[in-house]
Amino acid sequence: MSFDMNIKFFWVATFSYLGAMVFYLAYLAFRNNGVGKAATLLTYFGFVAHTVALGVRWWESYKMGSDIGHIPVSNLFESMSFGAWTIVLIYMAVEWNYKNKSFGAFVMPVAFLALAYIGVAPNISKDIEPLVPALKSYWLHIHVITSFLGYAAFAVSFGVSLMYMIVNAKEKDTAYGFWTACLGALISIILAVSADAVAAYMGLVADISGKHMLSASFRSSSTAVMAVSYLAYAGVLGFLYATGMKLRDSLARYQTSSDMLDEVGYKTIAIGFPLLTVGIITGAVWANAAWGTYWGWDPKETWSLITWLVYAAYLHARLTRGWRGVRAASLSVFGFASVIFTYLGVNLLLSGLHAYGATGGEVDKTAITFLFAFAAVLAAYIFICKMTSKGGGKPE
Repeated sequence: MSFDMNIKFFWVATFSYLGAMVFYLAYLAFRNNGVGKAATLLTYFGFVAHTVALGVRWWESYKMGSDIGHIPVSNLFESMSFGAWTIVLIYMAVEWNYKNKSFGAFVMPVAFLALAYIGVAPNISKDIEPLVPALKSYWLHIHVITSFLGYAAFAVSFGVSLMYMIVNAKEKDTAYGFWTACLGALISIILAVSADAVAAYMGLVADISGKHMLSASFRSSSTAVMAVSYLAYAGVLGFLYATGMKLRDSLARYQTSSDMLDEVGYKTIAIGFPLLTVGIITGAVWANAAWGTYWGWDPKETWSLITWLVYAAYLHARLTRGWRGVRAASLSVFGFASVIFTYLGVNLLLSGLHAYGATGGEVDKTAITFLFAFAAVLAAYIFICKMTSKGGGKPE
């Protein structure tokens, strides 16, 4: 019996998200209500197909045997698929509540590319595999679901925070350079992951997963390809820096108020933070049951703590110091950068129990280097914000 019905629904969801992404970008460019409605309908249709794909995969795992059956979050394919599902779920709630479709242009590309990447990567297994003994626990359900819902809320906050900085852009000031650099990095990573997917589909590279990610661009074995990639990155940054004010004017047409963006950014973090907290706590309980220790300073644990501290600092600064506006949005962007490293960077650069396919728990010393580097950059930026702030807690 073939257990691949879930993959068929997976591809329906992937192409639906592709269509939604294109329509959201078109809506942002042309401000056509029909295009916006089509984008929303495709998002809803893709989400239903995605939900069916996850449900069928869960059902198929139990059809293979009661000892094999598990919630579909156990390997890279399943976890990235579930992560994309949670991002779309949170996004749909935000769009429905605020009746603003322009957010989709900043969120749906992430969901589509996550599915496209795991769909075409030749070395990412799509098979349903038995769980290792340590994962056979009900704590898996609580820990993974709450963690990914928290990550999804932070992803939406990241997109909204970028929008805030764009809408409030003042030509060639510090914040202008910051958001153009952030948006340029995001676009470049999206293009690089797309290049990976195309290269894998055409058979030009053998593997684009794990340590081979971005092997078709920034980490290519070809010096020429690497040079072109970095030149393209510089070109994207230069283009955004030169045309950023036009993007601001385009977003302003949608009556996207600063107060609304600031509110959405805050509320999504206020939702995501307790979810991440529950995820960390349940992970510690699970670790104690599986390995006999609540906390072992595994790289994933360390970076989860860093992420938690960044968002704790965001909430503390907002509630006690009145941080809003550009400063709060910038901290949200830093937080999501930490989320990305926690989920993908750890698997690419560090070793540990959470890396997919890992068996050992020795902590890589690189984690300490990244910890101090991240703390130094964050501290420097907060200091700059403090030195250059002019309006207390008011939006800048």
